[in-house]
Amino acid sequence: MIETLLENFNPNNNAIAWLISAFVLAFIIAQQTFPTILYVAKKKHLMDEPDSRSMHTNNTPTLGGIGIFLSLVVVMTIVGAMLNTKVLLLVMGGLTILFFLGLKDDLTVLSARKKFLGQLFAALLLIVFTNTRIIGFSKILDIDVLPYWVSIFFTLFVYVLIINAYNLIDGVDGLAGSIALLISAIFTFLFYNSGALSLATISVALIGALLAFLRLNFSKKNKIFMGDTGSMIVGFLLAFFTISFISQSQTTISSRFFKASPALALAMLFYPLMDTFRIFVIRIFVLKKSPFEADQNHIHHRFIQSGFTHKQTTLLIVLINFVIMAIAFNMLHLNLNTQIGLLLIYGSVLFYIPFLLRRRMNKTNEKIKV
Repeated sequence: MIETLLENFNPNNNAIAWLISAFVLAFIIAQQTFPTILYVAKKKHLMDEPDSRSMHTNNTPTLGGIGIFLSLVVVMTIVGAMLNTKVLLLVMGGLTILFFLGLKDDLTVLSARKKFLGQLFAALLLIVFTNTRIIGFSKILDIDVLPYWVSIFFTLFVYVLIINAYNLIDGVDGLAGSIALLISAIFTFLFYNSGALSLATISVALIGALLAFLRLNFSKKNKIFMGDTGSMIVGFLLAFFTISFISQSQTTISSRFFKASPALALAMLFYPLMDTFRIFVIRIFVLKKSPFEADQNHIHHRFIQSGFTHKQTTLLIVLINFVIMAIAFNMLHLNLNTQIGLLLIYGSVLFYIPFLLRRRMNKTNEKIKV
């Protein structure tokens, strides 16, 4: 009876129920895993100790990525037999490589070179064996289809850029997890509508794992950070979703995102990419130091320095990024170059508005005191 049921069961005929099941399973596994991780981290003193650059004042476990990884692997293993096994196995392979590299970095120290090589290898596995890559620029600056090897190298660059840009925004309670949650939710919707159920399953499982993580990441009593383990595997998945979406759109002429996918991807990842570009410019041209030397010049640091709390900072940044995405989805009728040009303008303006409002509030308060 069970054998017959499995032979006749098609997830595509029950896609909503399937995705809900994947979400619930990921959430429950992560929810049950985090207390054990917290217990072991505290017992073995596997904590992040605050320094001059830290935004927290207490020793905090940094192994949240373990719970996220376990929930994702279990979900992909259970559902793998009924979906695109090849893609799921390669994604799990890439995640496993980055998981162990991140774990070593959280527990001891891992050189930037080894992390970079690991990211390249994990990305190359998916690019080569699934042929999921950015095949062209969709007429951005009049550049259309790229030669095969140029496409491979450019896609590798995008993977490394997104992974490390995401890692750099992990500096305020809930920010990295909430941004990834928002982006994953949009990708789940896009993949579901395009019939890419394997991709939608991975993205909805990530939502479940992140929700369980955020409950503790926002907690004061049992706080946990995702650490490099979490930021690398989540960043890797966001890069994979982005490239899969662009590749899928560029190879499907009937898709409404055929010529707009690069602009939409940039809108979804606007905050981490914009903040990374901004921080590199400040470090190289203003501070005259290495772009990889950590400091407190990120936009989320500026929010905190302006008087916003961690939760307010996270809420504002996620809300602004959502508005940016909403505007981008309503500009599909425009030329792609115009979409990207306008995105850079209104995106930057929207992130400046909270500082402007805070400044005016401070001036008003000063006048009232006088």
